[in-house]
Amino acid sequence: MAKNRKHESAALRFGPAVKAVLLCLLIGGSGVGYVWQKNQILELNHQFKAQEKRLKELQSQNQRLNQQKADLSTQATLEKKIVEFKLGLSLPPSSRVLTLPEPSSSTAIENSTAVVKQLAGR
Repeated sequence: MAKNRKHESAALRFGPAVKAVLLCLLIGGSGVGYVWQKNQILELNHQFKAQEKRLKELQSQNQRLNQQKADLSTQATLEKKIVEFKLGLSLPPSSRVLTLPEPSSSTAIENSTAVVKQLAGR
């Protein structure tokens, strides 16, 4: 005998509807995830570009400061600053200048002790 629909359980009637809802949630969730992932990629791209721009600015600033340091370290600039600030500095007399030869690796210790003794004797 054929069964009447009135006697079917509620689970059997709502089964296809539950499957359809789950399928829609899966497709919708995948779409939202895809859009979120693309948005993250775009945001990271913007951050990367900003960091590259900052790096270029810092490199140009570093180059400019190195050039400024080189300009301020020249002999003429230093002499000009000495006169400008009235420091009273001058080159020492040649009798006060001590020139040391570059020691070879085998006699480095012997020469360094001799130089120390020479300087201590003054």
